[in-house]
Amino acid sequence: MGKKIFNTSITLEILNAFSKNTLVEHLGIKITAIGDDFLQATMPVDHRTHQPYGLLHGGASVALAETLGSMAAFCSIDQENKHCVGLEINANHIKSIKSGFVTGVARPLHVGQRTQVWEIRITNEQNELVCVSRITMAIIDKR
Repeated sequence: MGKKIFNTSITLEILNAFSKNTLVEHLGIKITAIGDDFLQATMPVDHRTHQPYGLLHGGASVALAETLGSMAAFCSIDQENKHCVGLEINANHIKSIKSGFVTGVARPLHVGQRTQVWEIRITNEQNELVCVSRITMAIIDKR
């Protein structure tokens, strides 16, 4: 897309503050960059995010993807009058990883009045694709 779609009053500090006392904080996910049309975060690959074989748990990748897609949608809506909620998420796990950090980047595929679709690409520290995910968000009126 490339055009500015985010509310300019949203900062990294605000987004990271949302994570206090949540799964996001527990997994060590940190929002690290916000651009005109993307949101980026990192997540450690350690005991909090491993599956029993010592690899990054697919569910942890999906948690990172859902965090990014949900926060990106939040950044693009009229927060006074609207909420955004997840409708569907999918993920393809491409490469395993045992340690270090992964970085996720959410970019919009569709930003409409009632739905949004975001693609989240998660890479390792060598910039190799670990997971690609897509989330569909519903934009609903506040009651």
